Amino acid sequence: MSTETENKKKDLLRGGQFLVKETDCENVFTPEDFSEEQQMMRDSVREFIDREVIPHSEEFEKKNYKLTEELMRKAGEMGFLGVSVPEEYDGMGMGFVTTMLVVDYISGATGSFSTAFGAHSGIGTLPITLYGNEEQKKKYLPKLASGEWFGAYALTEPGAGSDANSGKTKAVLSEDGKSYKITGQKMWISNAGFCNMMIVFARIEDDKNITGFIVEFDPENPNGISLGEEEKKLGIHSSSTRQVFFNDTVVPAENMLSERGNGFKIAMNALNVGRIKLAGACLDAQRRVIDHAVKYANDRVQFNTPIAKFGAIKSKLAEMAASAYVGESASYRAAKDIEDRIEIRQSEGASHQEAELKGVEEYAIECSILKVAASEDLQNCSDEGIQIYGGMGFSADAPMESAWRDARITRIYEGTNEINRMLAVGMLVKKAMKGHVDLLGPATKVGEELTGIPSFDKPDYSELFAEEKEMIKKLKKVFLMVAGSAVQKFGPQLEEHQQLLLASADILIEVYMAESAILRTEKNAKRYGEDSQKEKIAMAKLYLYHAVDTINQKAKEGIVSFAEGDEQRMMLMGLKRFTKYENQPNVVALRNTIADKLTEENKYCF
Repeated sequence: MSTETENKKKDLLRGGQFLVKETDCENVFTPEDFSEEQQMMRDSVREFIDREVIPHSEEFEKKNYKLTEELMRKAGEMGFLGVSVPEEYDGMGMGFVTTMLVVDYISGATGSFSTAFGAHSGIGTLPITLYGNEEQKKKYLPKLASGEWFGAYALTEPGAGSDANSGKTKAVLSEDGKSYKITGQKMWISNAGFCNMMIVFARIEDDKNITGFIVEFDPENPNGISLGEEEKKLGIHSSSTRQVFFNDTVVPAENMLSERGNGFKIAMNALNVGRIKLAGACLDAQRRVIDHAVKYANDRVQFNTPIAKFGAIKSKLAEMAASAYVGESASYRAAKDIEDRIEIRQSEGASHQEAELKGVEEYAIECSILKVAASEDLQNCSDEGIQIYGGMGFSADAPMESAWRDARITRIYEGTNEINRMLAVGMLVKKAMKGHVDLLGPATKVGEELTGIPSFDKPDYSELFAEEKEMIKKLKKVFLMVAGSAVQKFGPQLEEHQQLLLASADILIEVYMAESAILRTEKNAKRYGEDSQKEKIAMAKLYLYHAVDTINQKAKEGIVSFAEGDEQRMMLMGLKRFTKYENQPNVVALRNTIADKLTEENKYCF
């Protein structure tokens, strides 16, 4: 192992450890750290979208599935579909950050193309990359990487949505043991109308867990596969979404993916990758919505004044920009952590497959956090975009209407946000029980602090973000106080208290997102100077201000749901102490600083 890798291993936190360990801003990756190669890739993707996709924006609303297929083929010719496929299978073999970057910038124009790209390059291709044997990878990956073939992912069934392992689709082994016959029904299958291959999950006999299969599909020779009509959907109108029916579909035995009964694990790990990639897919969508909103606010004149000058509009623009900036900060922080973990595992002798699987699995908590935060921020951003446009925003002739409809599915994809909230907390508790994250020690210290005498020393907040970083430490204590007490009280039955889990998850999410923005901004202020980061400092502080409010509310909701009497009073007093600012920020001034920069540049410029 090289010295650089050893240092990386020493500095790198395990998944979920951000809650109990401090992170130095120098150890956080930011978009300002993109290499020259990554910047060129970003610019290449952005140019492709501006040239090939944006001019067809109206056409995407007319259910033009052929257009989506044609543009996917062009994306394949450019190499974008194979960015994460290893070079030995004709892919680009890029690192995790670069694959995240491609997903980010390819997804800003329309939800239809974004969905097709994500379904193909993510859950349609990744299961083979991560779980396929050598023959399967050689046979399928080059075709998928080039866009010669398109992939789909058939997991969801009418009775098996969030409970994916309860699927009824059956796979029956032939007498000679050479093939399986698959029978069943799948729904909400993206790319079904033009795919050549599907990752299909079915149950063999009465196995506890489902099994994955690679199933080829040729409409000229359907092999027992039939498609339902295109679904009528709220948004993503040109994303092909159909039911798929299997009736004694013959699949060669060698097309089983991984081992029998391993399908649930494949599905969950593919979704972990899908979750952080989905967060990435929400980023440029937000930037482009903000671009439209700023331009409209500058052009729209009322009472002889551009509406961008009005405080009510400034407030909206600033909040939209802050959310986009924070989402970007957190997404690339986690992406680089995953990439570093993959490199460490490979340096220790793990195969590419093993390293990537374990690298992503390590940060499953962060993947769920990001999926929830970015999808909800995108929805809020597009909603405020409509509001800035006023009546025109409600019209299909303006870009906000389709942006809002396309955004809505992101809260359902890759496991609903409710499922992901509960997963984030549940996975953290499991990691603590395995000894991977020490929650007990810090939670015990917080308990002692609650019963001890508080310090009345005045801290020194003269350095940039000194108070904000202290506030983040205190907010982590809030989570430890609430979740620690809840685990003590309910033990394994905690998962039955879903509303408490949801409240705890919101605390966890706000801590990670706010800390990511502060660390990114602190790092850049140190290397470029505070003056150059004025607006970014304002965005980090503005987001934290709201995070404190959210955490205060959610913690209170949690505490009163399970604590009574003296315990409740003590925890509520602790909450008050842990969410108290010494120097309350001037939120209006922060918003004005951000909005003035946006309107001056006439675009999202951060």
